[in-house]
Amino acid sequence: MSYDFVKELQWRGMIHDIMPDTEELLNAETVSGYIGFDPTADSLHIGSMVQIILLMHLQRAGHRPIALIGGATGMIGDPSGKSAERNLLTQDILDKNIAGVKSVISRFIDFEDGPKETRAQLVNNYDWMKDFSLIDFARDIGKHITVNYMMAKDSVKKRVSGEGDGMSFTEFTYQLFQGYDFVHLYNDLNCKLQIGGSDQWGNITTGTELVRRITGGKAYALTTPLVTKADGTKFGKTEAGNIWLDADKTSVYKFYQFWITATDEDAINWIKIFTFLDEKTCNELIEEHAKDPGYRVLQKKLAEEVTVMVHGRDAYETAVEASSILFSKKVSMEQWNKLDKETLFEIFEGVPQTTISRSEVEKGIEIVPFLTDVTGFLPSNSEARRALKENSLAINKEKFDDDKIVGVNDIIAGSMILVQRGKKNYFLVLVE
Repeated sequence: MSYDFVKELQWRGMIHDIMPDTEELLNAETVSGYIGFDPTADSLHIGSMVQIILLMHLQRAGHRPIALIGGATGMIGDPSGKSAERNLLTQDILDKNIAGVKSVISRFIDFEDGPKETRAQLVNNYDWMKDFSLIDFARDIGKHITVNYMMAKDSVKKRVSGEGDGMSFTEFTYQLFQGYDFVHLYNDLNCKLQIGGSDQWGNITTGTELVRRITGGKAYALTTPLVTKADGTKFGKTEAGNIWLDADKTSVYKFYQFWITATDEDAINWIKIFTFLDEKTCNELIEEHAKDPGYRVLQKKLAEEVTVMVHGRDAYETAVEASSILFSKKVSMEQWNKLDKETLFEIFEGVPQTTISRSEVEKGIEIVPFLTDVTGFLPSNSEARRALKENSLAINKEKFDDDKIVGVNDIIAGSMILVQRGKKNYFLVLVE
């Protein structure tokens, strides 16, 4: 084995609960372990990154990771951590979500190559649940777990005791469905370990209990702490919504910005959780950061490692380039043209804008009317002349003379011109 899986997670602060003898099992043999992903959306956001990284750690430690897509359990909805019933998904939406989740996980875990004993597996619990009748499931599986046992779980207890709108029978059965997944994988793939977030402990231990009662075997469980932010806000969310692992849902620029703007406290925790840097390197970075927090060495390394892992080196370098533009005094046309329109919109999010015709720009526009009548950036010709005299104006971050003619050579990213007065007063001119 490459390293001790449990010890690796311990120094990274990634263990919340662990069943007795789990570490001994992992050190004694090659173990198949699984993590479930319910397809509640057609992609995964960074809240799922911990689970993906755990599967990667499991394989690096010489074990076999199994990623389970909840095609069946996704039809029900996991009540864990929820105070209200989930909306049930249609089959078409569920199928689309399953395909999207598989696509994301496959970018991080190789399910095709590697030694057979550690080759990752991708499974869908709908494949074995679809043939169960309600009568068969109630008789063959349900009889092994008492209602008292199920009611004692926190995910059930909170809802039944009055938190939220109660719990339907549909959601009440969820832990049995998930528990049976463990039984199936134990029998079919010799899977002895389930891993999940700390809110899944109740569901996971139901699975270990079912394995014991149905097969007579022993199964194991490990959970990780739920990642939080130091300020108490939910991890993985911004004012604009979730941070997704797909660039068409969250741009690489915004993804990079999430990590580079992390607080010092968060960066200290996240460098251990979301990267594969070793303990010595993490500690050295933390020490270096403490000497000069303003340089943000920790955030820079965190953003680099995670962005490269999710989107690749080229995309990371483009995001760095984009981020530097706001703080650069001068930006070359070559730098501007490396960026697309969407990224520029995100860099200058909320900046006032107007639209002018491309034909006007092709003819050339004198600078004063461009600033006033054509774009409305400045209120009057006299204000434009005053700004020119102050030398406080720039187009695409470049100063110009008062005889400037705005033309096609000033268009960046194929369709816009950035006008600026002073350090922070920006205006976007869209050319169509």
